[in-house]
Amino acid sequence: MEIVRSQRKPADAAVAPALSLYRSAPALEVRLEDFELYAIDRLRVLQGISDGLSRGKKPQEMEKLVSELWRAHMRHQDPSEEMNKDIISHFVLRLVYCRTEDLRKWFLSMETSLFRYRFRLESPESQRLLMSEFQLPYKAINHAEFETVKDKLNQVARSTGPSSNAEALFFKVPFEEVPELVAGRRVFMLKGFAYVAMNQVVSLVATQFRSNLSKALVLTNSRKWTSTIRDKEKNRLTPIVEALSTGYLGPDYSQPKEFSEISLKDIDRLASSSFPLCMRHLFDKLRENHHLKHGGRMQLGLFLKAVGLKLEDALAFWKSEFSQKVGAERFDKEYSYSIRHNYGKEGKRTDYTPYACHKIISSTPSVGDHHGCPYRHFSEENLRAALGKMGVGGRSLDDILDKVRSRHYQVACTLTFEAVHAASCDSGINHPNQYFEASQKILQTTRQATS
Repeated sequence: MEIVRSQRKPADAAVAPALSLYRSAPALEVRLEDFELYAIDRLRVLQGISDGLSRGKKPQEMEKLVSELWRAHMRHQDPSEEMNKDIISHFVLRLVYCRTEDLRKWFLSMETSLFRYRFRLESPESQRLLMSEFQLPYKAINHAEFETVKDKLNQVARSTGPSSNAEALFFKVPFEEVPELVAGRRVFMLKGFAYVAMNQVVSLVATQFRSNLSKALVLTNSRKWTSTIRDKEKNRLTPIVEALSTGYLGPDYSQPKEFSEISLKDIDRLASSSFPLCMRHLFDKLRENHHLKHGGRMQLGLFLKAVGLKLEDALAFWKSEFSQKVGAERFDKEYSYSIRHNYGKEGKRTDYTPYACHKIISSTPSVGDHHGCPYRHFSEENLRAALGKMGVGGRSLDDILDKVRSRHYQVACTLTFEAVHAASCDSGINHPNQYFEASQKILQTTRQATS
């Protein structure tokens, strides 16, 4: 598999950047499994960036995070194959995220952030080559002009921190090309031009990259996806593309792993100590009302199955609750089948998997339902009360509510985990069963340390 690189002269080969500008899709054949796997690996990088930004990581922390994410998911021992994977995965995700405004907005933001931090890792020579490919309206200022504005540049350098250097190479660009530098008062401006230091050009190129990608996403949707690919590839590529934007990418929790069994006598203790808020709410409502509607039964039932509740115990657990409201006979007739079905013992005998956070957040509970994500579906007052029952208060509670207001629901859940367990969770919470397993590990370690 080979990709023809962009129009760089052979003389530039020694310093050719590893960073692509993704001008046009490569003309090459890609195996169907690579089409999906490459996209999934890149999506892991973008989701990691999204989580880092929503958790408020600083630029230096983000630069390290992006480097680690790229190394973990996109590296290949053959540099040419790594380049292929980079370009292929980008264009596959263009198809995935071009389809709606919300999808485009997220992809545009994450790809621009990825480009920004990868650009910073390039050598100065590679950075200049990338700048020349953008054909930006800039020029390096000469020595005479530098001397006339040197004092002003020194003032800006002192005000923007120790990383700035007035002796660096400067470029003169129209001020509208670097809006974030102008807004942050990090450049000297004169007669409609901004004087941008070499260590600030990332803002210039990132703005141009974002503009180009934004236009390309709209064209991809209108010209390629809607008019050609969606219908032509409806039995092959279309299902993959449509699933990638909503799929769960984490570990498989269809079967219990480390904590392979839970017993009925332990279930109340575990609910109090290790259930995430969504499952704890369902569990409490079941105990309170002795009934849950279908959505709640599915969400809680599959979670309990995956944490190790055996079929026999599951039937006994649900029957003990439901029979208090509907009677044992009606339970056996109307509800026991669906429980056995979830365990793969009825119907098509499919072994159903527990719901990931994305599916739970995307659900639309009606009046009287208790499933869904509390961080999204609760009022702020109810959420405060629910978190208070878990022992979350003070600054931690304020931080969680801030994330909820910004619609970072999984980050809010992660902060809840950290507040409850007094331990960090750098990977973030992406699945209720992940929350349970991480909680049990911490509690088990604590018990061992005190025994």
